Amino acid sequence: MTDTVLRRLGVADLARLVALERTHSRPWTRDQLETLLTDGAVCVLGVEAEGQLAGHAVVARLPFDAELQAMLVAPLMRRRGLAASLLAAVIDQALRWESERLLLEVRASNSGAVALYRKAGFDEDGRRRGYYPALESPALKNPDLKSKAEPQAGGGVATLRGVGPGGAPSAGAEREDAILMSRRLL
Repeated sequence: MTDTVLRRLGVADLARLVALERTHSRPWTRDQLETLLTDGAVCVLGVEAEGQLAGHAVVARLPFDAELQAMLVAPLMRRRGLAASLLAAVIDQALRWESERLLLEVRASNSGAVALYRKAGFDEDGRRRGYYPALESPALKNPDLKSKAEPQAGGGVATLRGVGPGGAPSAGAEREDAILMSRRLL
């Protein structure tokens, strides 16, 4: 694992947080991030590695539970244990709040995140069918790339927006399931 510093982020970290979010396909806006950083019921945790903000997690305090609203690790910093460190810090924060459970939702196709959450003791509570918009397809940006639907864990099929069987354009955007997960804390 990389040497890291994990801490609560504040408004002074906004510019670095915005830059990190821009590595995501659907980044939160500067205003949304500033609102999170100043909300007393929200904790934004950051992990620094190699002198940069390498990841963040957003956890919100609810009346009886806590909810992991987002977690992101910069693409070049993945596979170093940073997401696991962030998740452990989120769990610690929820315990400090004396939350009964920690809730989250995750894209069905995000097998790495699903495996991380299961390893950390989260169970699947259900699914929201067609909840997420499809992710941007590389085939849409480069017509020389072909994409096909791939079977997913749980029996679903992930398809890329605008790309049908054999990489041909499809009519309308495909959507993706959200897996609802929770872990009992108290």
